[in-house]
This record gives sequence, structure tokens and C-alpha cells, in this order.
Amino acid sequence: MNMNDSIVTGWSEQEEAIARGAFDRAQRRAVHVLIEAIRVQSGRLDSIDSVWNLHDFLSTQRYQIEGRFDFRLDGILFVFASLVKEKLLSLEELEGLGDEKLAKIKAMSLF
Repeated sequence: MNMNDSIVTGWSEQEEAIARGAFDRAQRRAVHVLIEAIRVQSGRLDSIDSVWNLHDFLSTQRYQIEGRFDFRLDGILFVFASLVKEKLLSLEELEGLGDEKLAKIKAMSLF
């Protein structure tokens, strides 16, 4: 690990609090999006196949949400980049994080 990596991975208490708050807001938004999708899909249930499709959808969503929303600082920049890319989080909500962290999140969210 070079010196720049240690600077980027170090977290102050203030940065950790900002990260936690942003993470929690994004998680609430993701759950809200999921609930809305379930409402739409459940309104279309008209056969056993549509029930199983909803079940499969829910299983996939559970796997994705539980995998993504694991608050660990060692990988949180990647999580934030994907959340920004999917518009579940804005860069403005991450203000207060170090400039290098924000630059990495911004760069990763562009791909």
C-alpha cells in the first residue's frame, strides 16, 4: 500500500458519520424502489407463473440488497459509486468526506 492509499482509506469520525448517514438514506431509497416495484408486479399477478416470477424477483432483490448494503469502510467507496451511478445517492450527500474520497467516488460512478 502506498502513502496515497492510506490517506484515502483513513476515516475521521466526522467522515464515518457522514458515510453512515448517506448509506442509510440510500438503503431506505433502495427499499422504497423495491416496494414500488413489488406493488406494480403484484398488481399483475394472474397466474401461477407470475407468482413464481415475483418470487424469483424477490429472491434476486434480496441477494442484491443484502450484498450491497453491508456497511464496511474498506469497500464503501465502491458502494457509494454504484449508488451514485444508480441515482440512489448524490455526490452532494457525501460532502464532508475528504476530497480524495469524493474524487474516487465520482470517477468510479462514471463507468
